[in-house]
Amino acid sequence: MTEESPEIDAPKIELATAEVKPEPPAVVTADMPLLRIEGVGKSFGNFRAVDRLSLDIRAGEFFALLGPSGCGKTTLLRMLAGFETPDEGRILLDGKDIAQVAPHQRPVNMMFQNYALFPHLNVRDNIAFGLKRTAITKVEIAARVAEMVSLVKLEGMEKRRPDQLSGGQKQRVALARSLARRPQVLLLDEPLAALDKKLRESTQAELMELQRRLGTTFVIVTHDQEEAMTMANRIGVMDAGRLEQVAIPRELYEAPRSRWVAEFVGDINLFNGEVTSGDHNRLDVSTREAGALVVAAPRQPVTKATVSVAIRPEKVKLSRRGPVSDAVNSHAINRLDGVVTEVSYLGGLTVYKVKLDSGAVMRSSMANTARLDIDAYIAGQRVVAWFTPDDCVVLEQ
Repeated sequence: MTEESPEIDAPKIELATAEVKPEPPAVVTADMPLLRIEGVGKSFGNFRAVDRLSLDIRAGEFFALLGPSGCGKTTLLRMLAGFETPDEGRILLDGKDIAQVAPHQRPVNMMFQNYALFPHLNVRDNIAFGLKRTAITKVEIAARVAEMVSLVKLEGMEKRRPDQLSGGQKQRVALARSLARRPQVLLLDEPLAALDKKLRESTQAELMELQRRLGTTFVIVTHDQEEAMTMANRIGVMDAGRLEQVAIPRELYEAPRSRWVAEFVGDINLFNGEVTSGDHNRLDVSTREAGALVVAAPRQPVTKATVSVAIRPEKVKLSRRGPVSDAVNSHAINRLDGVVTEVSYLGGLTVYKVKLDSGAVMRSSMANTARLDIDAYIAGQRVVAWFTPDDCVVLEQ
């Protein structure tokens, strides 16, 4: 789907998100989430963009939809905003089905990736544009605009036009305009994509603080894993129109439910193998690339003999002679011999690529705790890569 220029689609956006008087809420149970998506599907011709997706989002939550391009996350966001209509399923907001409700009749606002600011209007008028099309008075509009200007820290810039603003300042104006109507849910479509790394990081912190202060439910779409992990309370990982996993950031990273999620979220070392024996605490897995591995048994019983063993790079330690451990625990350490082939210094950590004697390549990420490279390894050096059973995650293929 191509984006139109701000001059063309901005008026449509503002008119489509006018503030309305809320209708009496439907019957809502105490445990019902603010936003409930039930079996929602959307197709464009033969392409299935969203495939019978269900999801609950709580009031006051900062929720991220994460996934590769074309996975359906923006289509889902547009259905929440009302700019696309589901082919099937329900979208419940406070217990009321809004799937067929027009955009201007739902208390949901969407902040677009291109910001869609009016080039001929100054900051104050851009923020006030939608409010002027509601029933509130001029005095109330002025007070609301002043509140938003202060909220996003744009004091003194009210008379500037968009072409006199930096990228970060434009982003703040668009955010203020989206929040001016005090929506129940704010939808953000890749809002930080146009910012440089330093500004993006500072803006992430500001968005998180703003969301905490307002208590508004934020739903952000992003393909940036670090952005999602930093900002969101929970993350839904999407692929091919379906949710692969919904979890808090730590659980998503440390306990992925599938090989696809493990590979998509962060870096990972994967070895395919067969379960040969085990109990409720440990499994013995025979792999071609890493030999016999001892791994921690997963929470859910393994139902297939063929599995993948996943180890994050930061769990893999390197040493010249192997781990120092007593005789009781030494049998539980997984040791792999190899040669360092590549060293990437990234400031806070160094990433090593180690070619194992089996021919497979393993990555190790180690924190740089010393000021000088006394403990560093160099390309061509033989090392022992080691990790414990608890460092491993077993994934069924």
